[in-house]
Amino acid sequence: MNKQSLIYRIYDLYADGFRNMTIGKTLWTVILIKLFIIFAVLKVFFFPDFLKTKTEKGGEADFVATEMITRGAGPEASR
Repeated sequence: MNKQSLIYRIYDLYADGFRNMTIGKTLWTVILIKLFIIFAVLKVFFFPDFLKTKTEKGGEADFVATEMITRGAGPEASR
């Protein structure tokens, strides 16, 4: 790759920056661990698969459409 190309210079800038980090590596590690906890652990324990418990396989779209219509109508529809 040509060392004068823009892409190479951008890559070299970031690679050199990450290579020379000291406290930044620790901060990136903390960030990645927190993202893993948020997306993997919390999803498993606090966000169950609601559609799977309320519908049969293949009926998810009908359930969602019915809920949207019912909730969208609100209390005015019952008058």
